[in-house]
Amino acid sequence: MRVLDSHLHLWDPEILDYAWLEGDLNAAFAAAELAEDQLEDVTQQAAVFVQAEPHHRQALDEVRWVDSIADAVGVVAIVAGARLHRRRKLVAHLDALAAHPRVVGVRHLLQGERDGFARRTSFIQGAREVAARGLSFDACVRAHQIPDVTALAEAVPELRMALDHLGKPAIGAPEAPLAPSAEWIRDLRELAAHPQVSVKLSGLPAESAGRIDEGQMEPFLDAAVDAFGEERLMWGSDWPVSSVDDGSYYCPGNRDDWCHTVADWARDRGLDVDAIMWDNAARFYRVA
Repeated sequence: MRVLDSHLHLWDPEILDYAWLEGDLNAAFAAAELAEDQLEDVTQQAAVFVQAEPHHRQALDEVRWVDSIADAVGVVAIVAGARLHRRRKLVAHLDALAAHPRVVGVRHLLQGERDGFARRTSFIQGAREVAARGLSFDACVRAHQIPDVTALAEAVPELRMALDHLGKPAIGAPEAPLAPSAEWIRDLRELAAHPQVSVKLSGLPAESAGRIDEGQMEPFLDAAVDAFGEERLMWGSDWPVSSVDDGSYYCPGNRDDWCHTVADWARDRGLDVDAIMWDNAARFYRVA
C-alpha cells in the first residue's frame, strides 16, 4: 500500500514561535521525531506539510524551514500559511511563495475566527487571488462553521478546497461514542455538492483525545464517503496533533494506527484504497 499523508505538521519552537503549543506538543516535531513514527507495512510513503500556525509574520520563514528539511522527512508539497483578508499584503506574500515550488496551497486557519469570517468581501477577494494563482485552500473549521466554507465555495467556484478533519464533528469518546449529528451530515452534504471541494479523513483521533476506536470512527467515515464519494477523500494523519492523549501526552504509533484504521475501513467497504491513501491527494495537490 502507498500512502501520501495529506495532512502532516512539523514544528520546532527553537526556530519559530507558536503561541498555541502546550503539554507534550511544546517540543520539536521534525525530522528526528518523524523518523521514529513512520508508517509500517507500506511500500511507499510521502507527505503534504500543512502550516502549523506559527506567528503570522513567520509564515514565509516556516516555508523556508520546511523546504530545508523536506527531502529528509519526505515532504513533497507544502500548504503555507496566508492571511486571505489582507489583500495587499496577501499579494506580496503569494509572490514570495511563488519562489518555492513545493508550495501548492495555502491555509488561513478559520477555526479561531468569528463565524462568518470567510464570507467577508475582503476574504473572498483574497480567495480569488489564491485561485488565480492555481493554489488550493485548506479550510480548517469547526462543525458549526462548515456552512461558511460552503458559502466560500459558492462565491469562488474556481478555488479548489480541502475540508480539514471532516469539519471537526463531535464524536465523543470510545466509552461514550456520539453518532454523527443530523446537522453535521446536512452541512457536509451541502458542501460536497460543490465538486471543487474534497475532504480529509484526518483529525478524528484529536477529537477523541488521541484514542482510536474503529466502532466510534467508522460512522463518520461512512458519512464522508456518502457525501463526497471515494474520489474526493484523502487520508491525513494530522501528526502530531492527533497523537496526543487527553491533550497532554504524546503517543507514538497513533499515526500508523489511524493510517491502517482508515485503510481497513476502505477495504471493508469495497472502496479504492489506493485512491484514498494516495491518488486523490496526489491529484488534489498536483503532486507528480
